[in-house]
Amino acid sequence: MQTIAQRELRNDNAAIMRRVEAGETFVVTRNGRPVAEIRPVPVGRQRFVSRERLMALSERSEPLDRSRFRADLDALADPWSET
Repeated sequence: MQTIAQRELRNDNAAIMRRVEAGETFVVTRNGRPVAEIRPVPVGRQRFVSRERLMALSERSEPLDRSRFRADLDALADPWSET
């Protein structure tokens, strides 16, 4: 992973995007502070799930236990609580 300044990204955008397309990852800095990461999108990553696909997936899943789901959410929101 290479670190580049925002100015370098602005000035060499096309070259950097070609390198990202080739598999490289960059951390972009502003005033020496990391502010972003530019990396290739994983191959085969699906960005949209159709309604039909979502329905088919939900039909095969187990029913939701609402109280357990709520307890899991509460534990994530406040892991230090004693519930």
